[in-house]
Amino acid sequence: MPTAQLDTVCILLEYTDWSNDRLLEAAAGLSDEQLDRDMQIGVGTMRKTLLHIYNGELMWYRRWRGGEHAQAKWPSESEPVTVSELRERFAANRRERDALLAELAAAHADLGRIQQYRDSKGSPFGASLGDMLIQGAMHSKHHQAQAVNIVKRLGGTWPELDYMNWVRKAV
Repeated sequence: MPTAQLDTVCILLEYTDWSNDRLLEAAAGLSDEQLDRDMQIGVGTMRKTLLHIYNGELMWYRRWRGGEHAQAKWPSESEPVTVSELRERFAANRRERDALLAELAAAHADLGRIQQYRDSKGSPFGASLGDMLIQGAMHSKHHQAQAVNIVKRLGGTWPELDYMNWVRKAV
């Protein structure tokens, strides 16, 4: 299997950030009742889905760092966090993540090296840093699709998150 390329991973993560921003904009137009309505998809509610996306990005960032950070427990998703608070958390995580990615690039980090971590259930695993970086983006994309479905089913204005909508330019 080919080793991940850091520049490609960075593009995927930038696209993930753009998609998160669109979802947060869509969620800002929902009432608390809508945010907490169980939609029988993914983790259930829009609020929990957004918090799960954030927690996933936070946990993968910690796992990328390695050491004791990679052993952290998955945070609760029952917290009554506001969309505004989530926006701030995503932004803070993005800043820390981008600083780590810059360090990895400057050090010409070996993305094929195996890193130890604990999954959300606490079980120990190992995976290459490159695969873990890719998972950080792919986990978010999976749950972003669920969030778009939830917004649509709630009657909100759902964002189009297709990659080409992010990159294409009118001519």
